[in-house]
Amino acid sequence: MNYNNDFKHDLEIGQVYEKELGNLLQKKIEVKRDFRCLETKNVFVEYESRNKPSGIATSEADYYCFWFSDVHCVIIKTDKLKEHCRKWVGTNRDVLGGDNNTSKGVLLPITIFFENIY
Repeated sequence: MNYNNDFKHDLEIGQVYEKELGNLLQKKIEVKRDFRCLETKNVFVEYESRNKPSGIATSEADYYCFWFSDVHCVIIKTDKLKEHCRKWVGTNRDVLGGDNNTSKGVLLPITIFFENIY
């Protein structure tokens, strides 16, 4: 898949994934795609954009889904994701990101998704 810096294009793709997964689980799901996370070992979880709450801070989703590749994803309850992210706010993992670094977010280690799995 080629890199595309077009928000509308990304939104349309995200909405397709959200609908498919939402139908499957019958819950509201926020879908994020980060194909570089396997390389960086982190996902960027946005909580503010352009000095306004956004992302996880305003999401009404029951679950977040992170696509790590075309065939791999992980789903986590939003409240559990918030719990994990709060631990990193105010640390060196609380960074600027997104388009033109206009957003704030947490670089969440992807290992968190796989810890404590029974």
